[in-house]
Amino acid sequence: MQVSVTFRQMEATPALKDHAADRVQKISKYITKPTDAHVVLSLEKYMHKADITLNTNGIMIRGAEKSEDMYASIDRAIEKIERQLKRYREKLKRHKPRQSDAAYHVRHNILEPVDEEIENEQAETPDSSNQPRVVKSEDIEVKVMSVDEAIMQMDLLDNGFYVFQSAKDGQVNVLYRRKDGHYGLIEANNN
Repeated sequence: MQVSVTFRQMEATPALKDHAADRVQKISKYITKPTDAHVVLSLEKYMHKADITLNTNGIMIRGAEKSEDMYASIDRAIEKIERQLKRYREKLKRHKPRQSDAAYHVRHNILEPVDEEIENEQAETPDSSNQPRVVKSEDIEVKVMSVDEAIMQMDLLDNGFYVFQSAKDGQVNVLYRRKDGHYGLIEANNN
């Protein structure tokens, strides 16, 4: 397993790097194929944050934790990933996922909110554009899968939404996590 460790807003120490790499290597007992792991260790005020991302067999798994001790943050993030991998393995035993390439890609843009004062000033100037500015853009693979597989993938990624192509009807769907803890599903309809 290839492990890379990045330090942000803190001094890089060999002890922390070794601890993170050792803990990530222990996860390999749950994974059959070689993976890439990226560990980002950062300091936010007094909180130590460990963000670990694994890429295995086309599936991304992420665990992030904060605490007052970096070693504890790393250990908790690893424990979170272990729970996800165990749950994923149990689901695979019951249901074999489809092995298919992405049908196509979509772009996810994060927009900067438009400030009302600036918007009012720009409205007075005829040649200015008051469109929101894209601050981050990401390409997302849209894979064919069932709703259960999409829920599993969204949970493994620890994302708030997931875009996929329905195995049932071939339409693009968006699965999202609601504030009440349930899931929402937006289904495309070409009627």
